[in-house]
Amino acid sequence: MARKPKDTDYLFLSASIRSRERELLTRSHVDRMLHAATVAESAQVLNELGYPPFDPGSETGLNEAIAQVRSTMFHELEQQMPDKGILDVFKLKYDYHNLKTIIKSRGGDVRHLLLDAGRVRAEEMDARFRQTGKWDFLSPVPAAAAREAARVLAETGDPQRSDFVLDRAYFSELLTMAKATGCEFLIAYVRTLIDAANLRSAVRTLRMHRAGTFLQQVLFEGGAVSVSRILAGVNDGVAELYRATPLARAAELGQEAVSGGSLTAFEKACDNAVLARAAASRSVPFGPEVPIGYVVARENDFTSARIILSGRLAGLDADTIRERLRDSYV
Repeated sequence: MARKPKDTDYLFLSASIRSRERELLTRSHVDRMLHAATVAESAQVLNELGYPPFDPGSETGLNEAIAQVRSTMFHELEQQMPDKGILDVFKLKYDYHNLKTIIKSRGGDVRHLLLDAGRVRAEEMDARFRQTGKWDFLSPVPAAAAREAARVLAETGDPQRSDFVLDRAYFSELLTMAKATGCEFLIAYVRTLIDAANLRSAVRTLRMHRAGTFLQQVLFEGGAVSVSRILAGVNDGVAELYRATPLARAAELGQEAVSGGSLTAFEKACDNAVLARAAASRSVPFGPEVPIGYVVARENDFTSARIILSGRLAGLDADTIRERLRDSYV
């Protein structure tokens, strides 16, 4: 039986990551991007942080630059990570993104929409499914979910219901994988992700006046707030359900959103709560918490870069774009 890595096994990697954190977006970088005279000058800030040159007027160009930075990040971490199972937790969402995309394509060419950052290379997933029409080359959980999602889509024609099947499998597998690492910090982070997903579903269904059977179909087990508790108490308000969790403030804004308040502010608060859970790693000198926080920070940067540059291209002013931005990790 392999020895479980100790915190001290992360000494070198933690020191290396602390130096790489200089490449993360800070509030100062964000301000420069928001107030730069041109979109090209905004993009130059990303180039200074190690992003490859790209056409700032092209969404495809930015996505390709982000994909390259993400690929480099995972490759470098894989070379030094004592427990690669932790990285697989973060790669999993790309596998499920690709599954959703391929299944909903109904045989169309969607290679340009696939993200090559999962456990299974996107090109290989697409090619093997096209060759066989089966998902048997995947591990059992995603393979079964893919078959069920395809069946649901064929029978109902509803891609949202197909996605729900894959989302349920994703969060179940995600928590199982996190538990397998034995890292309590990672487990807590994943539980917060599940809580955020369930809170979003509760608020959206309440706004649509569809709580009940429909809500039950879109909730996931594994969060700090159980599915049964949500179903029993959701009609009395989501704020009380999440009061003792990291999503307390988000739930308050969610309660306001149910009554017509800002969905944007609510969604932003959910993302900030998840980021804050990961950012607690900054107080840890060494250990698995450090690379976990770093990966989350990088993903947050990618989202911020997209929001800023797409906003600049759309002609939005700095204040409007800033309202949509999540907190910075550093």
